[in-house]
Amino acid sequence: MSVFLQQLPALLGVVIGALGSYLAVVRSDRARFRRETAARWEERRLAVYADYARTLKTSVTLTYRIAAHLGNDPHPHPLAPQEAAAAQAEAALARDPAGEALLLLGSKEVVEKARVWVVAVLDMERFLREETRDPEAWQVLLERQRAGREGYYTAVREDLALPPGHAARWPLPPVSGNR
Repeated sequence: MSVFLQQLPALLGVVIGALGSYLAVVRSDRARFRRETAARWEERRLAVYADYARTLKTSVTLTYRIAAHLGNDPHPHPLAPQEAAAAQAEAALARDPAGEALLLLGSKEVVEKARVWVVAVLDMERFLREETRDPEAWQVLLERQRAGREGYYTAVREDLALPPGHAARWPLPPVSGNR
């Protein structure tokens, strides 16, 4: 038997071992790449979700202040509708790109909950544009908006596999027409 044939099993073992090592490294690199990509997209979705919430909350805060001016809300810093007009227009303009990013990267559930929240905010804005003075009706709108916000945050947490969070319903000191 030739020397080559005697060493062939060892040579085959080395080739098979090298091939196995190569395949293991490639598979490991692919898995790491997938994990890193998923983490990057998750970070981007979180940023989009937070940005949308921040832009919508800006509109909500303005509605509280205008409602206080009209006597519907106890917000300590009332703002006349005429004085708020520019800030409201800016907030509405900021909502559009934030909403588009949400549509692009958000899950179906999060987008649906965002729609519920923004519709409540739009109803609040309409209520104030009509200069309605009805604290009870305002409270109903506030509760819809709060439920919409809570639903949005719950959907975001579920989408990003985060633990349940705070409902953001803090008890306030007693004030007539308490929010």
